[in-house]
Amino acid sequence: MKKALLLVLIFPALLHAQVKPAAKTKARATAVKNEAAPQADGFVINGEVTGFADGTKISLLNGQTGAAEQQTGVYQNKFSFKGKLDKPAFKIIIVDQKPPYLTLFLDNSTVTVTGTKEALDRAAVSGSVSHSDYTKLNTALAPYQAYFGENAPSDEKMIDAAKQAVISFLQQNPKSYIAPLAVIRYTQLSDDVNKAEQLFNSLDASVKTTDMGNYISQQIADNKHNGVGSVLEDFSQPDTSGKLISLSSLRGKYVLVDFWASWCRPCRQENPNVVANFQKFKDKNFTVLGVSLDKAKPAWLEAISQDGLTWNHISDLQGWSNSVAQQFKIQSIPQNFLIGPDGKVIAKNLRGPALERKLQQLLR
Repeated sequence: MKKALLLVLIFPALLHAQVKPAAKTKARATAVKNEAAPQADGFVINGEVTGFADGTKISLLNGQTGAAEQQTGVYQNKFSFKGKLDKPAFKIIIVDQKPPYLTLFLDNSTVTVTGTKEALDRAAVSGSVSHSDYTKLNTALAPYQAYFGENAPSDEKMIDAAKQAVISFLQQNPKSYIAPLAVIRYTQLSDDVNKAEQLFNSLDASVKTTDMGNYISQQIADNKHNGVGSVLEDFSQPDTSGKLISLSSLRGKYVLVDFWASWCRPCRQENPNVVANFQKFKDKNFTVLGVSLDKAKPAWLEAISQDGLTWNHISDLQGWSNSVAQQFKIQSIPQNFLIGPDGKVIAKNLRGPALERKLQQLLR
């Protein structure tokens, strides 16, 4: 569960990511019944969508925060937004606050949107160079979409092909404002933080300082700090009875350090998978250490009981301010580290079938 973001609307595989808020768009609200004149130093979105009654509310949202930046109405199947951007950025067009919605990557240009009520998410977008790059990247990666999700199939040949598609896009478009998104897509395919850093460093300086550029730069820094192959720093917190439990006390075992909370729906949905893998591998030198971001002890204990989580659990009951979460810069949950008997990180954020596949490789 995220602390704050709407980026799942843009690239769903980042569901568990925390992104810093984007810079506010310099735009003013508009409500017009016909097309607006182009602005040389700003953007204009001229839309024509069929199927909506006159006066139907249509909003332009910030693609990272989900905040409404402008609202207008559809009149005679047309709408218009205009404003100015510091840099190209993701925006979302949504009607009556209901799906489907349209994601577009907007720059200061005159953009035309043509679509229908039933398929707003597939509306044609033209006039924005940045959106054209976004479409180009999506088209290149379309054959590999199944390999970006948490439950991705294990097919190294296809994953390598997807990586190469990302690399090719970056080589051809180092100055594109979509390039940081391509690096993000690469990190969804690989834990190789050094390669991700190499790809990011190949980008033009102008796109490294965008919101997505800042995000991936921070992710690279965080992953290097607790990267695969590094020894996970020791920590300790009280268990459910108040006894201090340290990570180092489990040295010699394969340990899944699992950050979760009773109030986190995605965590609770993932718990049956963790339980199944614990039961399957607990007799093969594997265990789990749950680190809860709860504040209320009764809710924490009840969730442990309800979900059948029969491994060690610790928490300082400080919510997002949990000292271990702070230590490892945890900004979203569920998150986990799989460490080996030597204390080194083997993998991160293994969920669904990916967890079983990794444990099966290690604990045959």
